[in-house]
Amino acid sequence: MFFAPSAFVLTAVEYVFFAPDLLLFFILSFTVTFVLSIVLFYAGAFGGADAKALMCLALALPYYPVYLLPNVAFFSPIFPITVFSNAVLLAAFTVVYALLRNTAWKFLTGTKLFAGLENESVWRKILVLTTGYKVKLATLEKNVHIYPLEDVMVKEDGLDQRRLLVFPKDETREATVARILSAGQEGKIQNGVWVTPGLPLLIFITVGLIVALLFGDLVWLILRSILGSR
Repeated sequence: MFFAPSAFVLTAVEYVFFAPDLLLFFILSFTVTFVLSIVLFYAGAFGGADAKALMCLALALPYYPVYLLPNVAFFSPIFPITVFSNAVLLAAFTVVYALLRNTAWKFLTGTKLFAGLENESVWRKILVLTTGYKVKLATLEKNVHIYPLEDVMVKEDGLDQRRLLVFPKDETREATVARILSAGQEGKIQNGVWVTPGLPLLIFITVGLIVALLFGDLVWLILRSILGSR
């Protein structure tokens, strides 16, 4: 309500009176960021606050600040895309935590990680293994900041079947948790349940913005390091 209008006015004044030749680029930058944010939001990749943050950023900083250009090696012409790619890369580091926690769970409990979910595809198991971890049913019931990465479906023959979820959604969490707890009470889930922490991407977007301003595009910097480019 406050950031978007003020950012739009300031940026519009800047381009209309001081850089009219870049006005079309301003429109392009916002349009690309807006479409990307909407698509990812409806795909369940992140929440509404994250989408709005990127849109506001596109209004405030559609292009990398000129006075900081000598300090960075590379950035996307559409600056919000650099911020977003940095945020995604930083969020990806949580994979290390997930793998370590899952290894500890298997070692301490001595149970199979995907017991009861053997029929799920390999790619689903890999996604769940790298984005979530297992907890006890009581933990899922008490902690509202974790989201189930599995659900209990009723098959045509009337029997329950556990399925892995790739993109859990906030609006379906309550119903999903209820089905899982009910299955647990019936003894159908005894080896823990897969969940993912509800870490807001907005945290990573904030850090990604700071990193982008100071260093540029992390993905490009890593690729340059791997390829040995100068």
